[in-house]
Amino acid sequence: MNITKKVTILAVGLGLVTLSACGSSDGGSEGDGGSKTVTLVSHNSWAASKDVLAAFEKESGYKLKVLEDGDTGSAVNKAILTKDNPQGDVFFGLDNTLLSRALDNGLFQPYEAKGSSLVLPEFRVDEAGHRVTPVDTGDVCVNYDKAWFEEHDLTPPRTFDDLVEPEYKDLLVTENASTSSPGLGFLLGTAAKYGDEGWQDYWKKLKANGVKVVDGWEQAYNEEFSGSAGGKQAKGDRPLVVSYASSPPAEVIYADPKPKTAPTGVAEGTCFRQVEYAGLLSNARNPEGGKALLDFLISKRFQDDMPLNMFVYPVREAAQVPEEFTKFGPRAEDPETMDPARIADHRDQWVKSWTSLVLK
Repeated sequence: MNITKKVTILAVGLGLVTLSACGSSDGGSEGDGGSKTVTLVSHNSWAASKDVLAAFEKESGYKLKVLEDGDTGSAVNKAILTKDNPQGDVFFGLDNTLLSRALDNGLFQPYEAKGSSLVLPEFRVDEAGHRVTPVDTGDVCVNYDKAWFEEHDLTPPRTFDDLVEPEYKDLLVTENASTSSPGLGFLLGTAAKYGDEGWQDYWKKLKANGVKVVDGWEQAYNEEFSGSAGGKQAKGDRPLVVSYASSPPAEVIYADPKPKTAPTGVAEGTCFRQVEYAGLLSNARNPEGGKALLDFLISKRFQDDMPLNMFVYPVREAAQVPEEFTKFGPRAEDPETMDPARIADHRDQWVKSWTSLVLK
C-alpha cells in the first residue's frame, strides 16, 4: 500500500539502497549462474529492521538490494514498461487497487511462496495462478488534526457524508487518484459507498466544498496537513487529509518526546481496505533469489517486524502486532471494500471520469 505511510522522519530518499549484512556485492543480479544478489523493487515506503534483513541474507545466502521507485502508481507503471528487462527480481507494494493492471500486463511469473497456506483466507487472490503473494493490509482513511478541531470548537467528521457539510469547507486535502495509491483508494471508497452513479454526485459536492488535490501522499500529509510533524514545519493549513488508519501511531511512536495520546485521529466512516502484494517479476535475472525473498516476506519473522516499520498489518495467521501499534491505530471495524474484479472492470473509467470532474 502506497503506501507511503510514514511521517517525514521515516521517509527514505529515492534511489538505490543497498542493505547488506554479510559478504560483498557481486555486482548485481546476473542470472541463476551463481548470483548472490537479489533485487527488490518497491514504492518508497519500504522499511524493515536491519537484524531481520541480516537474518534473511544469512539464511538465504543472498545479498538484498532495494530499489525504491516512487509512489505505488508510478512504480507499477514503470515496472510494466520495463517488464521485458526488469529492474529487479521481485516487486513489492502492488495493492488491490492496481492488481488487475499488473496481472493483465503479465508483470509476474507464477510462484507459490512457502507459507502461503498460513496467509489469512480473506487476503488470498489468484490462488490458481499464484502470481502474487499477499504481504500486508491497511486502511486508507481521512485523518484529522485533533488540536485544530479543539481550537475551533468543531467536532471532527466521521463519515463520507460529513465531509461535504458546510462546516468542513476548505479543510480536506487528498491525493490525485490517477497518480497516488491512497488517492485511488479514497476514490474507490466513495464508489463502494455510493455506487456506480452516486460517487460522481458525491465528488461534485466535495469539490464544491473546497477539497484540495495534490499529486501524492508526502505532499498531502507532510506539507498540506496541519496535524503531521512535517505539516507543522511546513505550516500546513488543512486539518483533514487522506492518509491511513495507521498514521496516528506513527505520529506517537516516532515523536520526541512521545505524547500519551495520538495528536491525530481517524474518521472511521471514510476507510477503504487495501491489501499489498509481492510477485516474482517476469524475466527476473535471479528467479531463485526472488523465490527465497518471497518466502521471507511471508515468514513469521518478517510479518512480526512489519507493523512498526511500514505501519501496516500482517496477513499471516498468528503474526504479532505490537500493543503500541494497536493502541494508537486500531483497525477500522467496517471499512469499505471492493472485489478486485469490480476494480478491474471500472477503475480506469472511474479515474478518467474523476479527473474530468475534479481536476478540470
